Formats: sequence, structure tokens, C-alpha cells
Amino acid sequence: MEKTRLLRITTVPISLHLLLKGQFRFMREQGFEVYTMSAAGKEVPEVRKEGVEHIEVPLTRKITPIQDLLCLWKMMRIMRAIRPHIVHTHTPKAGLIGMLAAWICRVPVRMHTVAGLPLVEATGLKRFILVMTEKITYFCATGVYPNSVGLKDYMTQSLGVSNDKLKIIGKGSSNGIDTSLFKRSDTIEKQALEIRNRNGINQGDVVFSFVGRIVKDKGIGELIHAFKRLPALSGGAKVYLLLIGPFEQELDPLHEEDYKFLHENKNVILAGFQSDVKPWITASDIFVFPSYREGFPNVVMQACCLNVPCIVSNINGCNEIIQHEQTGIVVPVKNAEAVYQAMVTLLEDMTLRKAYSEAARNYIVANFDQQFVWKELLNEYTLQRS
Repeated sequence: MEKTRLLRITTVPISLHLLLKGQFRFMREQGFEVYTMSAAGKEVPEVRKEGVEHIEVPLTRKITPIQDLLCLWKMMRIMRAIRPHIVHTHTPKAGLIGMLAAWICRVPVRMHTVAGLPLVEATGLKRFILVMTEKITYFCATGVYPNSVGLKDYMTQSLGVSNDKLKIIGKGSSNGIDTSLFKRSDTIEKQALEIRNRNGINQGDVVFSFVGRIVKDKGIGELIHAFKRLPALSGGAKVYLLLIGPFEQELDPLHEEDYKFLHENKNVILAGFQSDVKPWITASDIFVFPSYREGFPNVVMQACCLNVPCIVSNINGCNEIIQHEQTGIVVPVKNAEAVYQAMVTLLEDMTLRKAYSEAARNYIVANFDQQFVWKELLNEYTLQRS
């Protein structure tokens, strides 16, 4: 039997590199002929290191009809040339154009993973456009794969997607987590201490961290509101807020007052994008992720595996990774008061922090180890190809 030709598509290459890292090499080792596709970007060389042929198509994350049609035409030409048996897309724009191209080219297996829905927070015309985009994508796909139970329920109840077309790979998550890599070590602890020393953080100071895009939809406004109210610590110890990730003021801007606070407050550390977040998360004492919408956030699993206790919002994915008051604290979405109360609780109770962090790592190792997720995905490819 000939090798199965697999084409994986995301809008930008950082998604291939960070969100799906390792899958392509794993599938090649199982005998697949793997191609990847995205817009150009600095992460492309890292993707190619997994031994795949990467194809660049000028996809954008914005609504660009003329360029989108050009991308559709290019994808169709590419698919007719390489004749993939499976096209598997991620992210909204890549999903729409990739599934449409695969449907037109009659690719036998057309899979789309949903890892969060921007339409959840959209209103009016924008929401209508996003809903139609998803419906077209799902129509063209032979299978749709939400990466959390909560997301699957939302898609059936709010978007009317048939259960027959929906399936969760394993227990959720698009890529799982390498629990042997995301584990405290002497090296990581040393790097974390250097980060604290470099930023003037002393022993006894408490650092709250966040990893992700610094945008409104990630709950940064609520996080700032809560952080401003935190009580002073005894003995002159300080409380810090460490934000790890890029600003995107052109796509989902913070309020001007919040943006100004982050850049002017001496107890806020803006680390920017970091290719290796392990030492940065480890440099913190408590991880806070008050996002409005997610699929199955890797950063929460990463914090859990690094034994940093988590506060997360009660949304898809987050509430499947963290069990309230067992492995962390789950707070209502868009509720700054609840975020504040949770931050105070963990700020003042080191014993609880330790208990949550240990329980959380054990839960992630048991349910979301990367090898388990990859094998479940391989089983699904094999099933759909047969």
C-alpha cells in the first residue's frame, strides 16, 4: 500500500511550530508522507526541521477577500499536484480556505480541528460572518474535531453542528504536552532564579504570571483590575505581575488606561514573546489565565506541569484542565472580583498553592501526555483512511 500523504495547514507558521510541534516527525515515523502549509514566517525553518516539505501560501488572519481567493486557487493547484489522502486544518482562516480547496479537489479525508471560536465574543455583522465561515468549513469537512468537551457542546447547541460530524481526539487538546520536557529541573530552576534576580524580585516576593497574547479577550483587563487591589505583603515583600507574550493592539486592543498601566507600573514585567516559556513560568509563584474563550490552552497545562498553581476562567478547556478547588481555582469569566479573590487566596496560602500544584501535575501526566494524544490522532487517521 502506498504511503498516506498528509497535508497539515494553519494560517501562520507559529501555530505549526508551537501548537503542533512534534506531530509531523511522529507521523513520518509511522510511514506518512507529511506536508505542511501556512503563510511565510520566521518559524518555517523550525517546522522544516521535522523533515517535512513546507509550502508557503500568503494566508492572513484578517478578512482579505481578494487575497483569500488567491490562496484558494493556489491551494487547489498544490493539492492537485501532491494529491493528499488527508488534509487536516487548524485555525479559522486556514480551515475555511483549506477545507474548501480540499472539498473542490475531492480529497477523501478532510479534517478540521477547532481550538477556540472567535465568534463567541463577536456581535452583529462580524459574528454573522464568523458563523458563516465556520458553517462553510464544517460543510466541506468530512470530520470536525473540537479539542475540548465544552467546545463540542457549544458547537452542537449554539451552532447546530450534528454530533455525527464531531469527535474529540483522546480526552481533548490538539497536541497534548511533553510532560518530561515541562518538568522542573536544576537548569530550569537556575534560569528562573536568574530571571527573578534580573528583575529585582527578592525571596519572599510573589509573582503572578500570564502567558499569551496581551489582548482584551484574554481577560487582561480583569487581571489588571485585580492586581491593582492586591494587599501589601508583610516584611516589605512585593507583588509582581509577569506578562509573557506579545501585544496585539491592532487586532484586539486593550483599553488605553490598561495599556498605559502595564507600561508604567514598576511592578509589572513585560517579557514579550519567549520561545521557551519554561523558566519564565517557573520564575512565578501563581499562574493566572482569565481568558474569555479558548479551545484547550497549552499554557495552562504547561504551568500545571511546572508545578505552578493556576487560576483560570470557567470556559472551554480551562475547566477541563483545572478542577475547582482540587487542582486549582476556576473563576467566572469576565469577573474581576472573582479573579481578585482567587489571587488573594493563593497569595496568602502557600500550603494551598503546593497542594494544587502537585495535584495538577499528576492530573496532566495521567490524561494529556503528548504521546497519548499523538497515538489517538494516528488511530483517527488510520480509521478515516481505511
